[in-house]
Amino acid sequence: MLGLFGITERETARERVEEPAGVLSGLLSGTRVATSHGWRPVQALCAGDRVVTFDSGMQQLCGVTRHRVWTGETACPQRFWPLDVGRGVLGNRAPLRVMPHQVLMVESDLAETLWGDPFALLPGVALEAAPGVARVMPEPGAEVVVLHFESEQVIFAENGLMALCPASCNLLDYAQERAGPRYEVLSLTEARGLVLAMARMNGLTAAPRDVAQSDPWVQA
Repeated sequence: MLGLFGITERETARERVEEPAGVLSGLLSGTRVATSHGWRPVQALCAGDRVVTFDSGMQQLCGVTRHRVWTGETACPQRFWPLDVGRGVLGNRAPLRVMPHQVLMVESDLAETLWGDPFALLPGVALEAAPGVARVMPEPGAEVVVLHFESEQVIFAENGLMALCPASCNLLDYAQERAGPRYEVLSLTEARGLVLAMARMNGLTAAPRDVAQSDPWVQA
């Protein structure tokens, strides 16, 4: 049946179908976070909950957003795949799984030597340079959760993970902006060098794989 302006109802319905979308940062559902009530799964948190932060003690969440890693019906493109980080790569006590553009904080004597601060911020994709790290296809329906504060904060997650959380409520914008004025993130080249050095110090000496140059962080 023709609708207004000669456009069929079927064509109009087709235009209303949203294009598949994916996200690159946030904490994967199931990740436990340090809160005023102990370790809690990130997906169980909501606005008003109090979370332990690196610089500002206990801080109240002003918002929580949830996104599916991939909304399409086809296989999730590899650029959205999380990174599986083996035990000990960053001194972590157990394997971790992080999104490629999630900004992480690591502690390293080398960082203090190079930049005057033992704590350094780096994009998750930099971990792919190290042995013991591989991209893994997300489970169908896998979700990421983004915790929002009045000002950006670094939070503590399980097994030694520290992650930067935005003040912005737009996850995609945040992935592009990297971080706000409070925190400075290492360049990808600097971050990869630091990760490789930390891996060697932790006894992980296998030859690293080539990092895909098509990653959006590389192109930015």
